[in-house]
Amino acid sequence: MAQTLHSWLANPSRTREVLDGFGLYTKHRLGQNFLVNDSVIGRILDLAELGEKDVVFEVGPGIGTLTVAMLPHAGAVCSVEADRTLPPVLAETCARDSERFALLEGDALGVDAGMLADAVRELGIEGLDPAPTKLVSNLPYQVAATIILKTFEQMPTIGRAVVMVQAEVADRIAAKPGSRAYGAYTAKLSLLGTVTGRFEVGPGNFMPPPHVDSAVVRIDRDPACDPATGEPLTPSQLDATRSVIEAAFAQRRKTIRNSMSSAGYAKEELDEALSATGIAPTVRAETLSTGDFVRLADALSQVGEG
Repeated sequence: MAQTLHSWLANPSRTREVLDGFGLYTKHRLGQNFLVNDSVIGRILDLAELGEKDVVFEVGPGIGTLTVAMLPHAGAVCSVEADRTLPPVLAETCARDSERFALLEGDALGVDAGMLADAVRELGIEGLDPAPTKLVSNLPYQVAATIILKTFEQMPTIGRAVVMVQAEVADRIAAKPGSRAYGAYTAKLSLLGTVTGRFEVGPGNFMPPPHVDSAVVRIDRDPACDPATGEPLTPSQLDATRSVIEAAFAQRRKTIRNSMSSAGYAKEELDEALSATGIAPTVRAETLSTGDFVRLADALSQVGEG
């Protein structure tokens, strides 16, 4: 039985052919690593579970290796590319499904949901809500963690992310309390999403092979809830909990009481809130769960009101 081909670009010869055709191979071979294993593309698609109502936000499409695989399955794909030499390449590689492909040039960290929706709206696809629903990307590793958190914080219509990142970043995303990789980033991301899938991608799946291991991770939106009401945290509750997390991890070798007091929280209010939540003042931040931080932020707000 013939194996399904997901991306015609996901092999060394076609990737090299496209880069050479645009005079880019020499320029890019040291600075970018192109995915050349189609089975990895297939596994990304399996995790993403794209449908005709999905509007995909893709960061760093490169020559379109993942893009061309997503286009037949999604309502639209809006890619953001910072490298000005690549739009002409994408215009050619994505030509077959150009009616569903939008491209924004620039830094993905400067793009918001409205800009993505406007670009998709211009495609004129009847019956498609242009708001982005999923982030699916082989992310630029140097900004991957920031993009993931920013997307979940600032694009509420996105319900799932399936992203390739450096394995070390995947470890931070999926870390559990008490582990070395668990930190403020993990706790803040877990206020909004839960890891629901992961697989490893070795250097040999890229051209040229990178010097780091990679992993694809799926994160589904799963908002933390108010312990009193069971409802998702309000924006003000989220802000308060993020502040608690940042203060708790500010000096992670210190106890939570000392770290948070050094960050500006009053010791008397801290003692009262810690007592109310049953959190020992001598524990360190990395031992606390997301729920613990939510409860502590809630207790501090009540102490402040008192």
